Amino acid sequence: MSRTVYCQYLKKEAEGLDFQMYPGELGQKIFENISKEAWAEWQKKQTMLINEKRLNLMDPDSRNFLEEQMKAFLFEGQDIEIEGYTPPGQ
Repeated sequence: MSRTVYCQYLKKEAEGLDFQMYPGELGQKIFENISKEAWAEWQKKQTMLINEKRLNLMDPDSRNFLEEQMKAFLFEGQDIEIEGYTPPGQ
């Protein structure tokens, strides 16, 4: 049986993550407050950010940038703007 959480991103009850996907206190907050659906949305945005900005995940500045973007996306309701990206159909 899956667990449910009140997802702060979706603003509704939804299926929770199976395990903590990110380390530390932030990871625990994500596990307790973010759904699988919202995490999947973040992963798409994260992949786009890494590719479009050519981020090097070995670089601490790049990892810090991604973490800040993740917090803004998941908990502050900010959409991530990716320069040069136009959604299909626009």
